[in-house]
Amino acid sequence: MNERVRLYEHEQLDRLTWPETEDGRYAQAYLEPLMREGAGRYIRNVRTKLNVLQIDDLVLPLTVNAGEYDNAYVCSPYTHYIRYAKQELALLNRPLTEKALAAVLDVLGWGMTKSQINRAVHVNNWLLSTNLFPSISEEQAVAVLQQVRSAYPDHAIVFRSLCPTLHAPILSALRAEGCKLVPSRQIYMYRSDKKAVGNAKSRWLLKRDLQLVQRNGYEFVSAAELTEEDIPRIAQLYAMLYLDKYSYDNPQFDESFIRMAKQTGALTLYGLRKDGRLDAVMGYFCRNGVMTTPLFGYDTSLPQSTGLYRMLSACLLRQAHENGQLLHESAGAAQFKRNRGAVADMEYSAVYDKHLPPSRRWCWTLLERLLNGIGVPIMRKLKL
Repeated sequence: MNERVRLYEHEQLDRLTWPETEDGRYAQAYLEPLMREGAGRYIRNVRTKLNVLQIDDLVLPLTVNAGEYDNAYVCSPYTHYIRYAKQELALLNRPLTEKALAAVLDVLGWGMTKSQINRAVHVNNWLLSTNLFPSISEEQAVAVLQQVRSAYPDHAIVFRSLCPTLHAPILSALRAEGCKLVPSRQIYMYRSDKKAVGNAKSRWLLKRDLQLVQRNGYEFVSAAELTEEDIPRIAQLYAMLYLDKYSYDNPQFDESFIRMAKQTGALTLYGLRKDGRLDAVMGYFCRNGVMTTPLFGYDTSLPQSTGLYRMLSACLLRQAHENGQLLHESAGAAQFKRNRGAVADMEYSAVYDKHLPPSRRWCWTLLERLLNGIGVPIMRKLKL
């Protein structure tokens, strides 16, 4: 056992001394409410045991699950690779292929439940679409893996949200320890930490999108200008995009989550308001030189010609430039993001299962081979 690595079950929260660092204060503001009251109190479709692991002055949340096959994809490999994947098949625009692949996923999903794929511990899982990592070294990552493996000998150990652009040394270190690298999605990076991003066309598109804000009579408002009365509308706008349009397997943020994020500063909120009505909202956070936006939504009932997505995206890129951060734009709207200067990368989950019996390991082995051999080439070819 490594004495530098300390694990705190959620019942032991009062024993934890939060580090007096920027990341430590952020972790306390965000994690303490979820640990004390339960994550489901804030994110309706999340059922998990939320613990904390501390190594040196870093704090990493751990989510521990045994089954929960109807969970949000952020803590359910089954939801991510089976249920969500079936919904994404429509992007192929090939009905016969979609039908065949759906049948394959049904069979694969049945096998995965039998092999208990959801019996897993996710490391550094903030229950968001993208988990940003603190400045963690390869040695620290390996020490964390070893400690979690010792504490949870019957669980697969999963590090989500790793990509070569940001985490090449960590990926190499975890792979050397025996982790499988299982692709999860194609993501987009916007180098707003550099003076010039993209080509002349992408910069022209950004300028044009920003001009729409004033032209369409909208005001870009900050968190200080968002009130308690706006919170139900913020939750509604997120739901209209991420749940109604995309998938109910995305995290379903409750109004209490929005309120907590606003009060603690866990998310920096901005919105677009017109005639007193909030029509679009985004919430971002930054860590280790990287910025991402887990809260993003707009009124999808308004005509597409209004350009709310274009305006809100332009405001996000402008904020990233002002912050001098690399913007992790997550997945989706691939061509839109490429046109504005974003660059594609592949995101992986590093999965350690060597301590488990073969009946538990086969599903991760199959996923690694199928996705690297077939899934990744398709995502790259179709630029998903």
